Amino acid sequence: MNKEPMTPRGYDELLREFKFLKDIEKPRVNQEKQRAAELGDRSENAEYHAAKEKLRHIDKRLFYLNSMIEKAQIIDPSLLDHSRAHFGATITIMDVESEEEFAYTICGTLESEPENALISVHSPLARAMLGKEQGDEFSVHLPAGKKSYEVIEITYKDIFSLKKNIRTEKDFGFR
Repeated sequence: MNKEPMTPRGYDELLREFKFLKDIEKPRVNQEKQRAAELGDRSENAEYHAAKEKLRHIDKRLFYLNSMIEKAQIIDPSLLDHSRAHFGATITIMDVESEEEFAYTICGTLESEPENALISVHSPLARAMLGKEQGDEFSVHLPAGKKSYEVIEITYKDIFSLKKNIRTEKDFGFR
């Protein structure tokens, strides 16, 4: 089984969602389904079919979350060598040709948000940056072609401070 790296906080978020779906949402939708079933003819009962469909989606999500929890390799970026680019690092790079600068944070697949410069550790760019130090140059094949970059700076920030779509306990029905 391939391990999937994630931060302790990302792992906690997975567990919270799993617990919410299993302990709160699924029982609630099951009750909806039972109430709808009591109304009579199930073949033409839209509420009953809608509840069944919701349960199917919940079960699929629970299966997916469970597989991700089982595959999780929890990595605390604060414990890594900060002189090199590792999981959890924010790396500022400069395009050698255009001298344009970009900053990307390497994170797990479930934590990635490419639109917010949070890129998966499995992406070609992240793989090319791993292990690099400030001043190192590297090349990578991207959809736009082969690009060469120089590492300008490596910092470590909390990935969740960079995320735009953070779910809180309230989102999962907890107080």
